[in-house]
Amino acid sequence: MKLLHVDSSILGTGSVSRGLTREIVAQWRRRHPDTEIEYLDLAVDAPAHFGPDALGIKFGLQDAPTEAQRRENAVSERLVSQFLAADVIVMGAPLYNFTIPTQLKAWLDRLAQAGRTFKYTDKGSVGLAGDKTVIVASSRGGVYSASAESEALAHQESYLKVVLGFFGISDVRVVRAEGTAMGDAARAAGIKAAIRGIPAAVGVEEKVAA
Repeated sequence: MKLLHVDSSILGTGSVSRGLTREIVAQWRRRHPDTEIEYLDLAVDAPAHFGPDALGIKFGLQDAPTEAQRRENAVSERLVSQFLAADVIVMGAPLYNFTIPTQLKAWLDRLAQAGRTFKYTDKGSVGLAGDKTVIVASSRGGVYSASAESEALAHQESYLKVVLGFFGISDVRVVRAEGTAMGDAARAAGIKAAIRGIPAAVGVEEKVAA
């Protein structure tokens, strides 16, 4: 089994989502000790934002591609091959300005490749990467889950479920820490709640002391 561990927070050691992904991976490894783990830090090694030179991967390179097109094609191929090789993806996804970090969006743009992660048919698009489990470590400075109105402001988990669903992935599990920017007590409570949810996300029953 292969697990791809992806972080996208720019906050380094102060990141809540990075702490959660580490704990998720640690608990997954305890349950599945033979798992092969690969790490991708998008805050350090993010692909360039999607531009004309990267479109070759979607529409076919011209007869004589430029050096820039060859370079961008190689980046896209490396990232989609890494993604497709993984059975499990643990993804750190903090909420930045009501959505995901641009680094994470740039990575997802490289993964959205016709013939690799989805295909078009006469009945619409069909996902090709459905045999995966994705565990999202979601962190939010505020509390958005209290109502449908506030949840509608957070285009983070909802977006990830849509794009992963487009790839055919329906097994998307979310571990969420909220209120992390609302003072020390709220931050600690949000992280504690998220950590308590990790055993269920990795398929481990939480042991309750007698």
